[in-house]
Amino acid sequence: MFGNLFEEEEEEDFSANPSRGRVTKVGDEPPPPRGRSNLCGIKNQGGTCYLNSLLQTLLFTPEFREELFSLGSEELGCLEDKEKPEAKVRVIPLELQRLFASLLLVDQQSASTANLTDSFGWNSSEGTNQHDVQELNRILFSALEHSLVGTSGSTLIHRLYHGTIVNSIDCKECGNVSQRQEDFLDLTVCVCGVSSLEEALWNMFVEEELFEGNNLYRCAGCDRLVTAAKSAKLKKLPPFMTMSLLRFSFDFTKCERYKETGRYGFPLTINLRPFCEQGDGDDSDFTYELFSVIIHKGGCYGGHYHAYIRDIDQLGQWEPSEDECKPKTQKKAKEKVKEACEPKLQEDDPLSVLTAIIAQEPSKSVLLDQLGQKLMDKIGSSWSKKFRKHYGPIGKFLQSHNDVFMLVSGGTRVALKANPPSPVTEPCSPAEQIVNSDPSLASDSEQPGLDERPEPELEQGSHWFDLNDSSVTSIRESDIEKQFQGKESAYMLFYRKTQLHRPCEALNNPQYKVPLHLIQMAQEENRKLQQAREEFDATNNTIELRLHLAHSYRLENGALQPIKQEQNGSTTLSFDRRKTVGDLRLTIYQMQELWEGDMALTVAKSLPAGLHLYNTITDDSVSLYSAGITSNSDLFVWNGREVCGATILTGAEWEPVLLTVVRPFLGEDGDLQVEDGVECEEPTGGFENGGPGLKREARGFAGAVTLGEVKEALGEPKESVLCQEHKGTKKGEQGSGEGGGASGWRVFPPDDMQRTLKELSLKDGDALLVLEPQSFDCSMFTLNGDVVTVTTPSDCRWLQVEFRPLEGDGDGDGEKEEERRKIKVPATGNMLLSEVKQRAIEELQLQPGAEYCLRQVDCTGKLLSPVCEEVSVRDAGVRLMTTLTLCPGKAPKASQLFLHFSVGAAPSAGMEMDIIVENTCTVKECLKAMLDAVGLDGTFWHLRRLDWCEEVGEPLMDEEASLSEVKLSNGDTLVVTEGQLPPKGFLKLNVWLYLDPRNNSADSKLTNNGHAEEEMLEVATPGDSHSSLLKSVGEVEISDEATLEDLKTQVLTLSALQDVCIPTTGFMRVWQLDGQRLARILRGQQQTLRKLKLSSGADLCIQQLLKEEDLGSKEVLLNIKMGVPGERCYYPPEELVWDASRDSSPRCLRTCLAAHYGLSPDSLLLAKYQPDKHTWEEISNWSQQVSKKKKKKKAESLLGAPFHLKDGDTVGIKNLLVDNNRDFVTLEDEQGQQMLREQAEEHRKGGEAAGSDSAGSQKKCGSTKSRKPEVALSINVGVFR
Repeated sequence: MFGNLFEEEEEEDFSANPSRGRVTKVGDEPPPPRGRSNLCGIKNQGGTCYLNSLLQTLLFTPEFREELFSLGSEELGCLEDKEKPEAKVRVIPLELQRLFASLLLVDQQSASTANLTDSFGWNSSEGTNQHDVQELNRILFSALEHSLVGTSGSTLIHRLYHGTIVNSIDCKECGNVSQRQEDFLDLTVCVCGVSSLEEALWNMFVEEELFEGNNLYRCAGCDRLVTAAKSAKLKKLPPFMTMSLLRFSFDFTKCERYKETGRYGFPLTINLRPFCEQGDGDDSDFTYELFSVIIHKGGCYGGHYHAYIRDIDQLGQWEPSEDECKPKTQKKAKEKVKEACEPKLQEDDPLSVLTAIIAQEPSKSVLLDQLGQKLMDKIGSSWSKKFRKHYGPIGKFLQSHNDVFMLVSGGTRVALKANPPSPVTEPCSPAEQIVNSDPSLASDSEQPGLDERPEPELEQGSHWFDLNDSSVTSIRESDIEKQFQGKESAYMLFYRKTQLHRPCEALNNPQYKVPLHLIQMAQEENRKLQQAREEFDATNNTIELRLHLAHSYRLENGALQPIKQEQNGSTTLSFDRRKTVGDLRLTIYQMQELWEGDMALTVAKSLPAGLHLYNTITDDSVSLYSAGITSNSDLFVWNGREVCGATILTGAEWEPVLLTVVRPFLGEDGDLQVEDGVECEEPTGGFENGGPGLKREARGFAGAVTLGEVKEALGEPKESVLCQEHKGTKKGEQGSGEGGGASGWRVFPPDDMQRTLKELSLKDGDALLVLEPQSFDCSMFTLNGDVVTVTTPSDCRWLQVEFRPLEGDGDGDGEKEEERRKIKVPATGNMLLSEVKQRAIEELQLQPGAEYCLRQVDCTGKLLSPVCEEVSVRDAGVRLMTTLTLCPGKAPKASQLFLHFSVGAAPSAGMEMDIIVENTCTVKECLKAMLDAVGLDGTFWHLRRLDWCEEVGEPLMDEEASLSEVKLSNGDTLVVTEGQLPPKGFLKLNVWLYLDPRNNSADSKLTNNGHAEEEMLEVATPGDSHSSLLKSVGEVEISDEATLEDLKTQVLTLSALQDVCIPTTGFMRVWQLDGQRLARILRGQQQTLRKLKLSSGADLCIQQLLKEEDLGSKEVLLNIKMGVPGERCYYPPEELVWDASRDSSPRCLRTCLAAHYGLSPDSLLLAKYQPDKHTWEEISNWSQQVSKKKKKKKAESLLGAPFHLKDGDTVGIKNLLVDNNRDFVTLEDEQGQQMLREQAEEHRKGGEAAGSDSAGSQKKCGSTKSRKPEVALSINVGVFR
């Protein structure tokens, strides 16, 4: 519901140890067994809650279930034969039998309806569509009736659910009664305007409807209109009465659907005698009791269904909730204790909030996917809104505080390390009840009182359950009243006659009347499930332990180190965490036959300084799970006192810290000296006879020792000074003898000598500089206050070379091997890179005959192109004190280029191929070399560059140009693209022919040939609401330097235009299409296509003219329509070319139109038509504002705002001398405006409905999503007649 809290850490685990507390699960987890109710739910396929609710109701209708089970294979066939064409298999009832048997007998939390829905003919998407359960009830019964035709169960639905209503009309004049019977399987009952089911039935079957006044009835006996009364009665009552409540209504004022959420009561027992035609008989003949309520939660456009069902055969285990079992005094006392113990919540501190949430849970743990919701419930805000900006994702926060939080239940729950849940109190899924349990808690004798709770006495009518998809929980009869009203309320009611009694052998017997083959099938399924759970249980409880034996270790530098460096000293042991510590001890004794004396098992941890011991496990009776032993734990096996004669200090306070002790080194031989683990570095190449440097030594010390004790352990005199690397020095800076320049160190004050390493916050890897007083006589060290500056200028003259083999080489220790294979090569700016490479190959002792190259690395760790080795370090742009990577491969020469390339598409990171070519070779030669490298041939290939966003870009057009001429450089990436090189400057244009609706005879020949219908395009004409047809006539390829006249000439050569009479290019008009609209006319016969801004792939439309035309740049083609006097319509439109080059004002247009019609300009009224709005915009003699500065009137132009007249616009004309109607709107325009208003109203109401249906989410989104279209529900049934 709330998504994955840890979606940003999909590749990471919550704990620092990736498999802490669990091992990797093998295979899929088997389905969990049934819960405490001992009833089985049904899985939701995404939107099948309506189906699940109805199926559970039918299952808990014993008479329906047993009738279905009574049909054997001789009548229904076998599912194994359903694929045989001659077989007559009734799949739906067979699948329904199997589903019911699985729900009754298979020990699993929920069953699947996939096979049943497949038999319905539903595809995978049907499972996600929401439907109405009342509709499903009728369709499913109809499908069953059709499936059971010709069998003994053909009348199953009729016998159980069929009833009859008799409708009567009583003539008040002659007393004649006209009756008509009506069958029903369920009664549709009104909800609107009534308060209860009895009131609705009274209105239906007791109240009479009078035909009087203007609403008279024609009586057959009287043969005239008379006063009459209409009524309805129940004639035949079925054993099972289904009431469908009309919760959904339609508001005709707002034109929208809504759900009735008012109070609507219904009884647990109802007597239908007052509503029946015949009232004779016992009350039991008319009395029904409620046994199922299908509930709908949500609105009229979506929601969720679940069912309250009475377990008539008492197949489930009904239990009251835990809160109801406790006395009221106990509840009050618990609440007081909770209030007293509950810590004060600091809502601005996420650690405090999360700790309080977990601590207040009864199980002392919270499901990971529910933590976000509980946080919102606690503080009223989500993690993303309140804490994410400062603390990051919640998963990262929990991971960074793994000293406070821990994962339990196989990684599905989070708990507090200070108060971890025990396996008994921790809530587990049914599949984990064995997995996470301690064996010592399994037997009743060892845990007295666990099962001493007396079973609750069942109350009258207490066998009610809430079946909500996979979940089944016990409810009370009083809970049904809560579904009388609200968003979550009753939608279907199922009653059964009180006469229907169940036999005693059916009670608590799920196998009652179930066919033997289905029982055997369920037993086999249970056997497989049990086996799968046992296998999964064993796999999930097996942990890997690393045993460290004392005789393989010695104490060194405050930590345990293996005696033999080539061995890690540990032994891996797979063990069941449910076994006790004593069992583990016995197993180790058996593995170490020569072990003598006591054996202590101590939890250890591998630190940079070595192995350190923490707590010793002394209680042999507890399980490894209870002792906190998890997978990949380290256990040290020893006598509990000493190792090789040395006393071992255990516990977190004695955790060792590995420090780097740095001392001055004044060597004379200039060589790297390694002596007794002390690494001495003396820079070579700066001085002829050697020079000063620093030597480093790694030493481990217990965290609880003082700095003074460290000084004594190092054997330094009291006058010596201890310094810590200055915090201002960045980690990557060169210093301390690691690369030159100057580094700063802070001198420890005398008071710090009495503080421990932990108090001084010294960590593994921190450097400690030891200086004697005479060291300051050397220029290498300078003391300024409490800061010592170390200067080693000769250290700047080096390059670090790291060897990186090809991917896939090496073994599992490859990463460590690469770390060790780094060397420093003395270098100067004038040294050739080939010399640097040769020295590196010699010192790394690589194979001499192989080819290697030096490559730089960018800030992201990506290898750059190889450097040219024929130039110096300075000329190649390589900085000293940086790292070069030595890789297998050939280095380019000064006259060569190193290029990346891929075939077909832009390469992904690390997937491109490399090639070295001469920079003087042509693009064509480079393409051939790349094709040869990948084994391709042919001429239908060309090269393209990558653009700035790493996508395939422009082609390299000049294939005869050299690589240097096309400005390619080292490291560029090219894409080998299939296809010939596109011609330079050529355009490919699609050509359409305009079919004039006024010239149908001329165009009929074009539309009756071949596949003309497939080549038609309907476009909107500018300035008109009518559309026109275009016919595709082909494509032309032409240079962008060609003129418009050249284009027209080439278009005339198309074969599809041979029957079109166009004498010259002047009789052709060319439009450019924009989508499905004629956008503009191309004008200027001598204008080039480039100046006309045509691009390849553009669509052009040609129009046949009756006279030659050569429009100028300021000439506008208008469609003019003269209004018919006295009518709301126009004469047929005409084309008019208006020259607006000198004057584009309304006066000029009016003068032009007056000359065209031979009228006075002052008598004309003009308007421009807006086809998208079906409105007319009147063109008057308007004046724009006058500039105050220039006191000059601005020019009036119809080509600008607000009219923007352009080619194809329609202008309406009214002659005021003969037509007094100044309104340009026609009846057709009014219809169009009405249609636009209806569409806008539908859009508005649709948005409101969707917004109300998902109010919470849409308030956040700020926009309304359209609802999925409703899909009709259907079930496909074979023919069995």
